[in-house]
Amino acid sequence: MNCKVLSIREDELKAYKMDMQEAFQKGASAVFSDCETEILPEADIDLALSKKGALAYQAVVDGDRVGGAIVVIDEETQHNHLDFLYVKYAAQGRGVGQAIWKAIEQLHPDTKVWETFTPYFEKRNIHFYVNCCGFHIVEFYHRGHREPNTPEDMMDDDEGFRFEKIMRGALQA
Repeated sequence: MNCKVLSIREDELKAYKMDMQEAFQKGASAVFSDCETEILPEADIDLALSKKGALAYQAVVDGDRVGGAIVVIDEETQHNHLDFLYVKYAAQGRGVGQAIWKAIEQLHPDTKVWETFTPYFEKRNIHFYVNCCGFHIVEFYHRGHREPNTPEDMMDDDEGFRFEKIMRGALQA
């Protein structure tokens, strides 16, 4: 598979957001068959894109967008964050997610630590980050131990795992 990871252009942003929302919605629907709630509102994507250091990437195979990611790069500390990574539902299970992640690591070789989060019920994501990408679970957020940046109106829904991946160069520093 020849997967290219490219910066998203402004004219591609609307379709990119819709693809991301659909992937997240179908992922949740696979776990919760009666899922009526919008899993990833456009406002959440816009918030990620508005952060200082945010970069949006699309993954393209044979001219078709098959996924993407939004990362936030802190040029000063190189403690960087993966806000979203998605693979279109029809392309899942073919190594696209791993190809996206490997390409992002190559695009940001100065990174000391990568961090991300996934909800507790996303078993595929937990497997992906730990077993395929080399992240480690470092914290579990729940009602008694809340994620510090969660808005008040989401406090009851905030169960999930924080992951970190310490990069080789960071171990030598």
